Amino acid sequence: MFRQPKAVLQKLRYLSGQRYTCRLRSTSARERALQYQPGQKIHGFSVKEVVAVPDLFLTAVKLTHDKTGAQYLHAARDDSNNLFSVQFRTTPMDSTGVPHILEHTVLCGSKKYPCRDPFFKMLNRSLSTFMNAFTASDYTMYPFSTQNSKDFQNLLSVYLDAVFFPCLRELDFWQEGWRLENENPTDPNSSLVFKGVVFNEMKGVFADNERVYAQHLQNKLYPDHTYSVVSGGEPLAIPDLTWEQLKQFHATHYHPSNARFFTYGDLPLEQHLKQIEEEALSKFERIDPNTAVPSQPHWAGPREDHVTCSHDALAPDPTRQNTLCVSYLLGDITDTFEGFTLSLLSSLMISGPNSPFYKALIEPKIGTDFSSVVGYDGSTKEASFSVGLQGMAEEDTERVKQIISQTIDDIIETGFEEDRIEALLHKIEIQMKHQSTSFGLSLASYIASLWNHDGDPVELLQISDSVAKFRRALKENPCFLQDKVRQYFKENTHRLTLSMSPDEAYLKKQTMAEEEKLQKKIQALTDSDRKEIYEKGLELLAAQSKTHDASCLPALKVSDIEPTIPITPLQISTAGVVPVQYCEQPTNGLVYFRAMCSLNTLPEDLRLYVPLFCSVITKMGCGALDYRQQAQQMELRTGGMSVSTQVIPDSTELDVYEQGVLLFSSCLDRNLPHMFKLWSDIFNSPHFDDEERLRVLVMMSAQELANGISYSGHMYAMTRAGRHLTPAGDLEETFGGMEQVKFMKRVAEMSDLSQVIRVLPRIKKHLLNPDNMRCAINAAPQKMSDTAAQLETFMKDIAENRRERRPVRPNITEKPLDPRNNSGPSRKLISELNFQPCQMKTFFQMPFPVNFVSKSIRTVPFTHEDYASLRILARMMTAKFLHGEIREKGGAYGGGARMGGAGLFSFYSYRDPNSVQTLSAFSKGIDWAKSGQFTQQDIDEAKLSVFSAVDSPVAPADKGMNSFLSGITDEMKQSHRERLFTVSHKNLVDVAERYLSFGQMTCGISILGPENETIKKDPSWIVK
Repeated sequence: MFRQPKAVLQKLRYLSGQRYTCRLRSTSARERALQYQPGQKIHGFSVKEVVAVPDLFLTAVKLTHDKTGAQYLHAARDDSNNLFSVQFRTTPMDSTGVPHILEHTVLCGSKKYPCRDPFFKMLNRSLSTFMNAFTASDYTMYPFSTQNSKDFQNLLSVYLDAVFFPCLRELDFWQEGWRLENENPTDPNSSLVFKGVVFNEMKGVFADNERVYAQHLQNKLYPDHTYSVVSGGEPLAIPDLTWEQLKQFHATHYHPSNARFFTYGDLPLEQHLKQIEEEALSKFERIDPNTAVPSQPHWAGPREDHVTCSHDALAPDPTRQNTLCVSYLLGDITDTFEGFTLSLLSSLMISGPNSPFYKALIEPKIGTDFSSVVGYDGSTKEASFSVGLQGMAEEDTERVKQIISQTIDDIIETGFEEDRIEALLHKIEIQMKHQSTSFGLSLASYIASLWNHDGDPVELLQISDSVAKFRRALKENPCFLQDKVRQYFKENTHRLTLSMSPDEAYLKKQTMAEEEKLQKKIQALTDSDRKEIYEKGLELLAAQSKTHDASCLPALKVSDIEPTIPITPLQISTAGVVPVQYCEQPTNGLVYFRAMCSLNTLPEDLRLYVPLFCSVITKMGCGALDYRQQAQQMELRTGGMSVSTQVIPDSTELDVYEQGVLLFSSCLDRNLPHMFKLWSDIFNSPHFDDEERLRVLVMMSAQELANGISYSGHMYAMTRAGRHLTPAGDLEETFGGMEQVKFMKRVAEMSDLSQVIRVLPRIKKHLLNPDNMRCAINAAPQKMSDTAAQLETFMKDIAENRRERRPVRPNITEKPLDPRNNSGPSRKLISELNFQPCQMKTFFQMPFPVNFVSKSIRTVPFTHEDYASLRILARMMTAKFLHGEIREKGGAYGGGARMGGAGLFSFYSYRDPNSVQTLSAFSKGIDWAKSGQFTQQDIDEAKLSVFSAVDSPVAPADKGMNSFLSGITDEMKQSHRERLFTVSHKNLVDVAERYLSFGQMTCGISILGPENETIKKDPSWIVK
């Protein structure tokens, strides 16, 4: 996976804490780790430092490998979701994508595990909670996590062998990197074309204008070393890479002397060290890796540059598609406190409607949103800060430059309000207390860049020390932040102004350039070269089609899976007329509030507007607060407040669902009254009449939706494919599919938003109403009674908003709940009386060089006895058939099948050079399943993979949410679990025949991709 140069603020958001596991205090992993002593020798490693980090509830142990100099950090924490990661400093000097292609290729087989694709095979032989690899601009990281100790050792063995002793076979290089091959590998007379997984992945990456801009910005701001090239690979440069160069890059970069190992969790450190020493490090001697990144020489004066991109037909304003951004080179990221200060300063300058750059750039509506790269970026050796606009007119270029310069002068003169600084420090406090399920992975990502350049990762984790130092600096010098702005922005000569404009011929030029590259390669071929290419193509096809023996790989057994799930205790009560679910959890001083508000009484003509309502309702002001004051109070008193659409399929019937919006917020328990007061004001007196503010929010929302398609195209394809199969699928498309994207574009193009302003209060009357609500609270046991009392007060405050309940829309009927379903009487399920599922094939022509393809089939709901079999079948079909057809042979970055909770069995592909051929692969997958050509081992592996998802950790904030939102109780989950265990070969063949076989299925098909003459000529397709 290519990790793009960061286009977002590098905040302390990574450091959201983790759930606790119940352990005796005396055996705490943190306390055990404190017993290590500096100088102590353990399995070839020397302990360098042992530091308690109470902020994050962990003990950090730093070690060095005596023989090779490999660095090691262990974060001992009472968390059963243990993580391992090894990262190498990878510093390419060209854009052939060598570190990225190497990342893919090392996972294709190793000395101890020579079978093809052990990485993908281990996805089905373990209970991992995460497995992947990342190529960043200057490092490559290989992380995994699991809650099972045996699984941890198995995965560690595979990962160590993969990175240190890979096979690096030429066939794997051709498949994963690039190759010249006949379009039809079995026809020597078919055209020669470029193929390869990374080649197609990067074509997909650079189909996204935001990615194009971010990459150019980094390359041009740091022009003198590794950051001047594309580590992921420039598509037209990838075919210049040779297999020999790939192997040489591995030999010089993938050595323990250039490695940093990180482990996290409650498993014993000694076992990790012993295994790493015995299986890998003992076989190496120390070298000088010579991979250090030099500092970028500072420019004597600012520079300007310009790049082009493709035209975006879905942009909010087709006539304003320019981007301009000013970027500043800052200091070395290994200065922890300076990085902390600049990150906070960045947030003060650009985050939220109270920030100076928001006021100066966003509110005048010169553009649709900040540029894709904005704020502090600490992902390179020296950090940077960027600010600018996207969705602007070319003639506003000079104006935007002047505004940026003037805003910096204004900040130096006036500084920042104390409340804004306090709000930011409050945000850090919340982020440290919040407990997520992937804390180990977040930690590994958070420290990766600084550690990569020999900074102290432990110092980075001691956040309270940085906060205290920051407060002292402010106290000693009230102009501390203004001085930083003067130093790093006003007086900084290393500054780049980069503009980007659309070129109508951009894609055509890209296609022509690729064709020229291809023809140049072809013209240099002799007849014997062509023959060799054909034979190599057949050799690769044979290897891809062969059933490979994976018996060398370690694997868990189905018997290793826990037979039962732990029960989450829930209490059902009421606050006023509103049903409430209480869930006592160790939430570390935070309270989590949710409210589900039904949409059943909403008139049909308002449905398309609901996502817009959700995005603006907490951002336009309420009560006595204007939108700036509201934002300030939310930052000072809460961990955020949001409203989102919800379409929740019933677990027992396909044509029954719940529709609503979900209110969510969290706060420190001391701020409960303030949080509920904010919600009361939103319910009782929201502000809707500020058209200027609404236009800003509409433009930002439309721009965000348009930007997201190239990254999440497979999700849009799946949503569209399911539209005509269930009532819930139809509403999903309305709320979150291409229909919503196009609707928001139309709203953004309106010259007068008064119609929208009239619609919003109408929606509010139907939604923000106690009659239509149910609530959930997750909090610590000792805080629950106080929380309940505050919730009661909130309900009294909004009682005046209560009105007579209106009937539901005429084409639906509320469905009485099954008394056997113990989810409480508050879910307002509805049934579409006249819904008729039908077939539909939709093609969206997009400015992409790759496709996103989906086919969805209507099957059965969650509680049906066949649901478990379909879920296992989807996983097995992905691993044993579709992966080979779509990724290995077809060259797509990803693809497979999944069984969704809405009762839809969906096929998909991602960044796919093919479209109609992929649909054929989906059909062949069904034939494969019906033929029963799979083994018990294949079934067991699919079960392991499904259970790794079923048993993934749940954070305290999210416990009980399945029951609250979907009515799926622990008892129902246990029944589903028991069905998963008993799925047999016969069950899988039966469900493939019954639900997926042509003639018996009701399906929808959708493709997002480039112009396609074959589809256009086919009258069965609707072309958008």
